[in-house]
Amino acid sequence: MTAAAATAAVAAAGPHGFLSPTGVEIAFLLVGLVTLGAALVTVTTRQLVHAALWLVVALGGLAVEYLLLTAEFIAWVQVLIYVGSVVVLLLFGLMLTRAPIGRSPDADSGNRWAALAVAVAAAVALVWVVVDAFRTTWIDLDGPAAGSTAVTGASLFRHWVLPFEALSVLLLAALVGAIVLSRKAKADAAPAVSGKEGAR
Repeated sequence: MTAAAATAAVAAAGPHGFLSPTGVEIAFLLVGLVTLGAALVTVTTRQLVHAALWLVVALGGLAVEYLLLTAEFIAWVQVLIYVGSVVVLLLFGLMLTRAPIGRSPDADSGNRWAALAVAVAAAVALVWVVVDAFRTTWIDLDGPAAGSTAVTGASLFRHWVLPFEALSVLLLAALVGAIVLSRKAKADAAPAVSGKEGAR
């Protein structure tokens, strides 16, 4: 097929408009709505364990969105690190602090309206920044994969080395903090147990 024939075929197919979505775009919208609903339930439920489980749904929905954008490497990183590590760390934190399993009326904060205002402002700012940055960018889902391991690794270690290293230090600090908190909880529990045994 010559270049002229290919151009004629594209012109015959017609331009891709906003009101003629493809199946991938419809799936992206539906998964986005499910992810948004799970995120809202995560921050509004008063059961801490349920909040952690709904967080799994929200993070899993983000992984599906990455897959629909042909960024399979980022999708698997999302599943392995966030769903497989961060949520498990949160559940271990709930178990270490002996958080209540059922409804927790005291888990709500009196600053709900302030938090809602900050969340709405952050969401508007994020949407504005993304729309302004990618206003003229078109992702060709039928073309070569732009989110492969090679492309992502080259971009990460060429342009984003410093944030990547800062993130690794942050995760290391969180891990050390979790270990310190768990050891402190054990040290505080030991005198209480010995005091009870002495009273007997």
